[in-house]
Order: sequence, then C-alpha cells, then structure tokens
Amino acid sequence: MPMLWTVLGIFALAGISPLMIKRLGDRAGWLLALGPLAVLAYWIFHWPDVTGGQMVQTLPWAESLGVELALVGDGLAGAMSMLISGIGALIVIYASGYLHGDPRLGKFYSYLFIFMGAMLGMVISDNLITLFVFWEMTSVSSYLLIGFNHKKLDNRDAALKALLVTGGGGLALLAGIIMLGFIGTSLGLSFGEALRVSTLIDHAEGIQGHSLFAPMLILVLLGCFTKSAQFPFHFWLPTAMAGPTPVSAYLHSATMVKAGVFLLGRMHPVLGNNTLWIAVVTTVGAMTMLVGAVLAVGQRDMKGILAYTTISVLGTLVMLLGVGTDRAIEAAVAFLFAHGLYKAALFMAAGNVDHATGTRDVTQLSGLRRLMPWTAAAALIAALSKAGAPPMFGYLGKKLLLEAKLNIEMLSLYLTAAAVIANICMVAVALLLVLKPFWGELRETPRKAHELPLSMNLGPMLLAGLGLFVGLIPKAFDETLGEAMASSIRGEPLEMKLKLLFGLSIESLIVVGLSFGALGLGYLLYRFLRPGPTFWAPLRQMGQLGPNRGYQVLMAGLLKFAAGHTRLVQSGFLRRYLMVVVSVFALAAGPLAYVAFGNGRDVSTFGVVKMHELLLVLLVISGAVYGVLSRSRLAAVAAIGGSGIGLAVLFAVYGSVDLAITQLMVETLMVVILVMVLLRLPQLTKTSKLAHRGRDLLIAAAGGTTVTLMVLATATVEMPASVSAYYLNNAAPEAFGRNVVNVILVDFRALDTLGEIVVVAVAGIGVASLIWLSHGRRTAAPPRRKRKPSAAPPQTQTGGDA
Repeated sequence: MPMLWTVLGIFALAGISPLMIKRLGDRAGWLLALGPLAVLAYWIFHWPDVTGGQMVQTLPWAESLGVELALVGDGLAGAMSMLISGIGALIVIYASGYLHGDPRLGKFYSYLFIFMGAMLGMVISDNLITLFVFWEMTSVSSYLLIGFNHKKLDNRDAALKALLVTGGGGLALLAGIIMLGFIGTSLGLSFGEALRVSTLIDHAEGIQGHSLFAPMLILVLLGCFTKSAQFPFHFWLPTAMAGPTPVSAYLHSATMVKAGVFLLGRMHPVLGNNTLWIAVVTTVGAMTMLVGAVLAVGQRDMKGILAYTTISVLGTLVMLLGVGTDRAIEAAVAFLFAHGLYKAALFMAAGNVDHATGTRDVTQLSGLRRLMPWTAAAALIAALSKAGAPPMFGYLGKKLLLEAKLNIEMLSLYLTAAAVIANICMVAVALLLVLKPFWGELRETPRKAHELPLSMNLGPMLLAGLGLFVGLIPKAFDETLGEAMASSIRGEPLEMKLKLLFGLSIESLIVVGLSFGALGLGYLLYRFLRPGPTFWAPLRQMGQLGPNRGYQVLMAGLLKFAAGHTRLVQSGFLRRYLMVVVSVFALAAGPLAYVAFGNGRDVSTFGVVKMHELLLVLLVISGAVYGVLSRSRLAAVAAIGGSGIGLAVLFAVYGSVDLAITQLMVETLMVVILVMVLLRLPQLTKTSKLAHRGRDLLIAAAGGTTVTLMVLATATVEMPASVSAYYLNNAAPEAFGRNVVNVILVDFRALDTLGEIVVVAVAGIGVASLIWLSHGRRTAAPPRRKRKPSAAPPQTQTGGDA
C-alpha cells in the first residue's frame, strides 16, 4: 500500500517530531522536512503511472458491508499531493526559523503533520466515508493550529469560529454523503460501490435524475462552501489569521481552504453539469470573488489583506467549477496552482516583515528593501503573479479566466465584468503589499528591521521563482500536472495549452486588453489608497458586519440560552433532576408506548390472574404507597424494600429464579446502604407546598404509566422461535456451556456484560474514593502552630494538666 504509507509516514512524523526537537532543537526542522519531500518524490516518481491510468489501491475494511478503504491516484489526487507536500516541506523549514527558541515548537510540528497527513489522506480517498474522516481531521487539527497561542483570547475565539463553521459544514457534508449512498443503492449498486467516487461516475445520469438529488447536492455544497470560505461563510477566514504565520501560509493559502474546491472538482463528474449545480455554484463563487476583493481594499494589516484576497480567489475557483466548461476547468486548474505558489510566498514574506519589524501595518512600513533585500525580491515576484502581470504564472491563470468567461453564452458579460472589478482590486492590494512596505524612504519600526535567516527566506524565494519559471515555460505545467488535473475534474481526457504570447484573434485582443486595463486601473486605485489609513476605514469595518455580526449575535444568544438552561436544569437539587428526567421521558416515550400497547393489545395473552399473584401485586403496591406517605425515612425505606422483595417473589413464581436472586440481593443492599445513610440525616419535615406535591404526583404517575404501557406492549410481542432455538442449539457446541442464561450473558452478549461490569466498577471506585476522601478529612489533624518564644516566664497553672 505505497499510497497509504505516504499518509501514515506523515502521521508518524507527528509522533516523533517533539522528540527530535528536544534532541536537536530548531535544526530538526530541516530533517523533518525530508518527510514531506519524500512524499513529493514518490508522486514525481510515479507520475507516469498516474498519467498512464489511475493508481487504485484497496484495503479490506467493513467486508460484511462491502466497504473497502479505497485509494485513488489520478491526476487531481497526485497534483494536490504534490502541492500539499511540496509547500508543506517549505513550511516545516520556515517554522523552524519563525518559531526559533519557542519551547512549543515540537507541539506545533505535531499539529502541523497531523493536518498534513489528513490533507494527503483526503485527496487520495476514493471512498467517501474515508474522505469525510480525513476531512474532519483537517478541521480539528486546524483548530489546534489556529489556536496555537491559546493564552490569547483572540486566538481561541478565531479557532472556535473556524471549527464551528467548518464543523457545521462537515455535518451537512456527512448527511449529503449518506443520501448519496442511498441514491446509489437505489440504482442497484452495493453499499460499498455507492460510496466510491470512481464507481458513481458511471451512474451520474441516474444520480442526477433521482428525486433526492437536489437536497443531497445542497448538503454537499454546504460542506464545500464552509470549508473554502464562500459567502456567506467567508467570515471565519480573516479571523483565522490570528494563528502563527506558518499556519496562515499553509492552511489558508495552499491546503485547507482548497479542500472545498478540491471536493467540488472531485465530485464534478458525478454532480456537475446540471442547472442546479451551475446556478448555485457559479452565483456563490461570483459573489465571494467580489466580496473578498472589495473588502481587501480596506485592509491595512498585511495578513488581513492576504486573507480577503484568498477569499476572492477561492470564489473565483468555485465560480469556474460552477461554469464547468473545458476552458473554465483549465482556468481553475491553472489558477489553483498559481494561487498556491504566490499566496504562500506572500504569507511567508508578511511573516518575515512582522518578525523583523514587529508590525504588519502597511501604513507604518516603508523602505524595507534596503534591510531585507531577499524578502523584498520574493514579495515583488509573488505580488506580480498575484496581480496577473506577465510573464508570471498568475498572468496565465488570469488570461484563461477571462477567456473562459467570454465563452459563456448567457452570463459572459456579467461574469467578465465581475472578474475585471475583482482583478482591479487585486492589483491595487498587490502593489500595496509590496511597494508600500519595501519601497520609499526607510521608516522607524517597533523593532529594528534586519534580514532573516535562510530558513525563512528559502520558501518565499523558491515559490516565487517557481511561479516565474512556469510563466516563462508554460509547458512545464500544462503538459504535466495541468492536463492530468483537468482531465480528472472533467471525467474525460482534456488537452490543456497555456500560452504566454497572445494571438491576433478578436477574443485574444479583448483578453489582453482587459488584462492590461485592469493593471492600469489597479495602479490608479493603489495611488488613491495611499493618502491615509482613515479614508477606507468604513470599508474596513464592513468585514465585521453581515455574516460575521450574525455569528456573534448567534453565539451570544447561544451562551445566554445555555446559562439560562443551566440555571433551570442544573439547580443542585436531586428532586428537580428526577422531575426533569421523568417528565421528558414521559412526554417522549408515553405516546409511543400507548400506541404500541394499543396496536398489540390482546387480553387473552395475559391469561387469568391467580390469587397468590394478586396478593403479591397488592404487596408491591402497598409498599410503594406506604413509602410515599410515611413520615419516617426508615419506614419508607423498609416499605420500598418490601415492594422489591415482592417483585423478587413474583419473578420466582414465573420461573426466573436467577432474576429473583439478583432482585433480592439488590433490594437487600439498597435497604442496608440507605439505612446507613439516612441515620445521619436530620428529621424529615414537610417543606413543599400542596401544589408542588400535586405536580410531583402527576409527573410520577405519568412516568409510571409510561413504564407500565411499555412493559405491557412488550409482553404482547412474540419473539421468533428461531431466536430461542439458536441459543439452545449453540450454547453447548459453540460456548461450551449448558446454562443457557450464563452463556448468553458471558458469550453471546459479552460486550453488554462487560459494559455493565465497567459501569459497576467505575461506580464502586467513585464511592470508595468519596469514602476515603471524607475519612481523610475527618481524621486529618490540623497543623500545630509554633509558639513564639516569650521573654517572661509562663504563669503557673492551677488545677488539671496543662
């Protein structure tokens, strides 16, 4: 299982990284980076197998259900694995410099490798349940990474917000997967086949024609939209910038936020190319693209700017996958890779600036290129790719983007206009990220700026240089990763051609004109942004309104409701707890028990009541009534114990001797224990009002009636004779026991019995602990106080010992 071992190997690094950091310190980061580099080398070595045909590997999982741990190594999985492992290796090295000397570096690497392994497992999963497990692992590990500096309230709030939003979307995705499995089984597939994407592709027409297709698609899209920060779920991404810069550079540019886009691409052959998909995905993507680009203009924090532009790019990718034409898929593939390269480089450059100067506010930075030349060079190259300037990789993606939108018949004008507006904003903020901090006159900063070590400059320089290399030699991407990714998303072979130079066709001239026009207007917008930070303050505040404000109101209301619910239910009075439990039980189960008893009622099945049975029932009832009315606790306990003994005799009369013995032992212990406890309590007095006692009587009657109806309804159900016969016939040959009851408890229902034993053991340990603690408090002698020496002699005491 080579593909599986690439994932397990990364998880193993999560376990050993703290030990390596303890032994080698920060230098261990260079060694730990060999792990993701080995994964990258694996996929490079096996790339001919990927392009020659899918690498499919399976491992038995739930064989009785026909479910296998299925892994697929197609173009989309292989290319995403390269992106995750390649950038991941650079992030591991970068973190060793960024968190230099931090005692928590080992813990950080553990969280990072758990996330990396989860991402790798997700992109190669062919089974949807396996994919969902890794999907949720990314949410949990990202929660740990975003909240890494957990002593800060902002970090904890940001981590919780990301977890709640993406976790809620994950639940929607799980429901969609279950519905998709049901649809697949209704089409004649086995349960295991209905959960495999590669199998569902061949049944796409039947799935899209099913009556449950629309709700299933909406649930799946909700999971994708929340993960990839689509409007109106985009608000969690900017606040997640509270995490350390290596987290932002990795999770929120190249990997986690791409998970939703990846799943849209993976499910495109199954769920795409229909009216509902195109309408919802394209609309949400276009809105997100505009919202993210416009809100980015009002930011002044470098990571804040990058966060909102990431939202805009994610919206662009989603919109392209919604359109779903060949040109749109090619544009999405190129844009996805270009964004991963330049955005990770810009995030690391922003981290370098913050690490060296103590601030990320572009209004307080200027002239840093003199002191930080390598960071400035990497940031400039990456920003040019972000702005879509030739000859960068980002320019090729933007060119394909405009061409794809011009080819759409209905919405080409609107989508093209939206793309141009978004690109103008992206050019402005790209210049703001580079020209303002690195050019101009040098300004004083909170810390004296200085160039950073190789570990913090290697990543930005390599990623920015790779973006320039692909822009100059497009064949290095389109004939390798690009075509394979696009073909996997399309579901059929798709030829991809990226060209740096444009032709003389009208369409090419329009695309180039729009591209350079956006560059010019973006520069003018940048010049307009420079006068001062207060001019765009209202736009900056817009990010805190809308969905983000709704989340805050919802969380505040939830906390108030929880506080009120706690005051109501967790009152500290056992009587109220019992009242709530019995009331809920009676309301929930009472109607069902009544219906079940009414449907299965047959008076003849109960037989004739005999005199001794009637006497035993009267004994049980009278004991319970006397226990309620008695003013003596001891008398009440004795009366209730008599009811229990009456039940034990009733069990014995009907042949359940073992149950009767158990009941007798329980009642004896209960009476003894309660008497020992009640002797220490004060005299019983009435403090409740008549109305309260009436309420308690009604609740008790409702609970008792519900239990009675359930027992009577159960008595009318005849179990198949085959069940009893099975136990009788297999007790001796399979379990080697002649006592059928014992065999059932110990062998056939061993897990139930084990659970009961564990519960009793835990309860016993708890009781013993309480007794030990209370005994220790009573017997512990208070410490003696030392007397201060006195100059005067002690007075003579008269009478008795001193």
